Amino acid sequence: MSQQNPKNDPVQIKNKLAPCGLDCSKCYAFVDGDIKNLSNRLKDSLGNFDVYAERFAEILDGDIFRKYPDFKELLAYFATVDCSGCRNEKCKIFKDCKVRECFEKKGVDFCFQCSDFPCNDTGFDEHLQKRFVAINNRMKEIGVEEYYAEVKDKGRY
Repeated sequence: MSQQNPKNDPVQIKNKLAPCGLDCSKCYAFVDGDIKNLSNRLKDSLGNFDVYAERFAEILDGDIFRKYPDFKELLAYFATVDCSGCRNEKCKIFKDCKVRECFEKKGVDFCFQCSDFPCNDTGFDEHLQKRFVAINNRMKEIGVEEYYAEVKDKGRY
C-alpha cells in the first residue's frame, strides 16, 4: 500500500489554493509562505547593513546602495505580513474580492464548480479576471490535484 505524499493531499492542496485558484501559500502576504520566511532570513542575514550601504554608496560610487532604505522598508513589509489564506479570512491584498463571500454562499470549493462560472462578479481587475478564468478552466480540464502538480514549483507572480 502506498502512502500519499502530504504535499499532494487533496485537503492540503485545497488549503493552499484559494477558491479562485490562486495559490495563497505563494502569496507575499501568506503568514507561513516562502516570501515571508525568506524575507525574514534575508533581514536577519543583512543585520545592520544600513551602515555598509551608506559606505558602499560613497566608496564604490554605487548609486544602487542609496536605494537600500527603500529596499529595507519593502523587505520589512514582506517579513511582517500575516494573511492565513482566503479560505480562512478575507483577502488582505485584493480588497474588492468577492470570491470568498460567493464560495461560502454557494458551497463550492473552487469557482469552476459553480454553475455561474465564469462570472464577472469577482471584484478583480481585468488582468486578474483573465488569470482567474484561465486557472479555473485548467482545473476543470485536468482536475485540482493535477493543476496543483503543474504549478506547485512555479512562482505565483
